[in-house]
Amino acid sequence: MDFLWILVAFLCGFGVKQLGMPPLVGYLAAGFGLHAAGVEPAESLETLANMGITLMLFTIGLKINVKALIKPEVWASSALHTGLWVGLLIAIISMAGWLGLSHYFDVPLHTQALIGFALSFSSTVCVVKMLEEASELKVRHGKLALGILIIQDIVAVVFLVASTGKVPSYWALALLGLWLLKPVLGHVLNRAGHGELLSLAGFFLALGGAELFYLVDMKGDLGALIIGMLLASHAKASELYKSLMSFKDLFLIGFFLSIGFTALPTLDMALTGAILMALLVVKLLLFFFLLLAFKVSGRSSFLTALALTNYSEFGLIVAHLSVGNGWMSQDWLVIIALVMSVSFILSSFMYRKAHHYYAIHKDSINQFERDGAHQQFDRPVGAEVLVLGMGRVGKGAYSALQPEYGEKVWGIESDPERVQKLKQQGFSIVLGDSDDMEFWQRVCTQNIRLVMLALPSQQEILSTLDMLKMANYQGKVATVARYEDEREQLLALGVDVVFNYYAEVGAGFAAESQHLLLAD
Repeated sequence: MDFLWILVAFLCGFGVKQLGMPPLVGYLAAGFGLHAAGVEPAESLETLANMGITLMLFTIGLKINVKALIKPEVWASSALHTGLWVGLLIAIISMAGWLGLSHYFDVPLHTQALIGFALSFSSTVCVVKMLEEASELKVRHGKLALGILIIQDIVAVVFLVASTGKVPSYWALALLGLWLLKPVLGHVLNRAGHGELLSLAGFFLALGGAELFYLVDMKGDLGALIIGMLLASHAKASELYKSLMSFKDLFLIGFFLSIGFTALPTLDMALTGAILMALLVVKLLLFFFLLLAFKVSGRSSFLTALALTNYSEFGLIVAHLSVGNGWMSQDWLVIIALVMSVSFILSSFMYRKAHHYYAIHKDSINQFERDGAHQQFDRPVGAEVLVLGMGRVGKGAYSALQPEYGEKVWGIESDPERVQKLKQQGFSIVLGDSDDMEFWQRVCTQNIRLVMLALPSQQEILSTLDMLKMANYQGKVATVARYEDEREQLLALGVDVVFNYYAEVGAGFAAESQHLLLAD
């Protein structure tokens, strides 16, 4: 049976990939298809799904700056959104029930509140996957979205404690001393090296943190998140994150499949779900205007709100507990599973074009900004060559060109912390998002002769090329690629030079070493 769901998941994921859709759409379809065919989920599927979520939260922790969580635009906007959303849902469900739009809306007040609460959360799994694909975990809107998701996870823990009556053990107070273990955990990572032992160390820390929290009657996933946050400042945090990415993504397939095994909807449930899907517009607007109220720029508010416009897997947990306690009917568990699944698909599609939508509608979006909120850009004065993405590849390209072209070479980086570090090291660099239309309009002048895209994600490269085209850039473009099919795609789009660093690193290595032969 394990082979069956692996086979179906692969075929569905492969099929939707050929249609240009995210593979997770196929995994969701595979789960519902297997359920409809009468296939029973294996126990290993649930284990795989749980491990995927635990690893995901651990890797989120590796990217989190704790200071970001105490900013009012994070905790206050999250809290206000939950309160306003629940109030609105109560009013809307009451009105829908009174109008007779669906008999499912004819429920008592406490059930209305629980439905609103279940649908107030955004999906950590879906949002993080979208941000990872776009390499936006460390940009402004990515950090805002992650911060809000973590605040929601904290609220989730409080709800679980209150609804189950399961109070954390007194030993939970001892968890406050976890920070004392930070040097020990860091030493473990240093001694683990760079191979499979580092990945195993990641599994040990993630699952160990979860088990530790389970022992004191707390949500285990929160433990994985906190252990990850303790290690976020470690020098090997980024390497550990990369070593776990493939495992995490593989295990999360089990999570997407398991959603389909939750329940199958009827036509009446689908109609009710369609109304709830329409309310995602309300969710988007609530996040957008709340973030604007805390002086977040129009672009960051729009992108953050769009990323968070989906329903969460936590809604299933709320519904499951509510059904068990007799607070709502079993039918609502099915409806929430349905709208959550569809919202994943819709969110994945919409966010892929998020920067394009902003570029087209930026004037309408930015008219709601508060004074002083609009993002300002430093200009790369005298630049003729721009290197976008100052990671290892970008820094290498900058360092190779700078001796000959001097101040005509500038780096562009979207991570503020990396910008500060590189400035201290003497790099000519400015903060900016490569897929921000306004950045190109304000910075890109006729003097720019060459744009080099040393970006880690094909999706981000494609989005940047779209922005360059919309900004009417006339110079040359060079990019990197990981695989030959990606290289061919970029060349077909008109990129002048595409460097496949996996295939061509050998040639570069030989060129660097050739002088050794001449010395003899």
